Amino acid sequence: MRSRFSPSRGLEVGRSVRPARLRLLAAASLWLLVSTAAWSEPAPEAGRRDANCVRSQFRVVLDIGHTAEAPGAKSARGVSEYEFNAQLGRRLEKALLDAGFDKTVLLITAGPARRGLYSRVKRANKAPAHLLVSIHHDSVPEQFKQDWEYGGVQHRFSDQFKGHSIFVSNDNPDRKGSLLFGRLLGKQLKQRGLQYTPHYTEAFMGSRRRQLLDAEAGVYRFDQLIVLRATRMPAVLFEAGSIINRDEELKAGSGERQRLISDAAVEAIAAFCDARSPARRRSASVASAGRDTPIETVAPSANPQ
Repeated sequence: MRSRFSPSRGLEVGRSVRPARLRLLAAASLWLLVSTAAWSEPAPEAGRRDANCVRSQFRVVLDIGHTAEAPGAKSARGVSEYEFNAQLGRRLEKALLDAGFDKTVLLITAGPARRGLYSRVKRANKAPAHLLVSIHHDSVPEQFKQDWEYGGVQHRFSDQFKGHSIFVSNDNPDRKGSLLFGRLLGKQLKQRGLQYTPHYTEAFMGSRRRQLLDAEAGVYRFDQLIVLRATRMPAVLFEAGSIINRDEELKAGSGERQRLISDAAVEAIAAFCDARSPARRRSASVASAGRDTPIETVAPSANPQ
């Protein structure tokens, strides 16, 4: 078949080969459209694990420990625990909202200690929440404290212990969920170079001695805590650091430490949301065939600290 070449139109073919050329042009156009779309769409976030998590529907309650009237422990420089709790809580609330957890609730209450505690639990249970995180900062028993002067005022301190700790209750209605989130949070904190305190396992802690459930993540069992046992959703109490320790007090109040903790918490909550999504839970239910392992049977690994 004769063919002609025109500088303005390129190669012209005879009538019998034109359908093949059209098919080739159509295939090339389709490839161009697909490749253009692929480049124009944003790439999936690296390492994203919460594919099944609908963040906008996952409600997290952030419980600010204590009240302004009953502010909890005093730091080495005389600042109330409540102030540290509220500052970190607001930082974490913003981080969660920025990450798409639009239903996050920051729970702040007033009143005497016990009444404020029961009020927080009651308010948390009214919300259809998927997770509660109670934010606190730690101190030590009186026998470990010493006197020192700061700003012309006498204060008490103890530099003997430092680090965060995570507590869950075996009496929580969703004890497995509580332990799961505690582990996720502890591991995220560890990845950022933060260490938990191991002193709760020591005999000298007396009545404050706790069972260590996970020695990698720093999760302890504390059944008696009302905020953990009386809430209807998975719950953890997070002691973000020892503010009676003079060095750690300064770090706890810094933006850098609060950012590290907030980043770790957001990652842990995203992973927990993914793990607790309906699709994930159905798969886990089939795999476990109805088994329910109580917290006390979980064997901790060797303490790496």
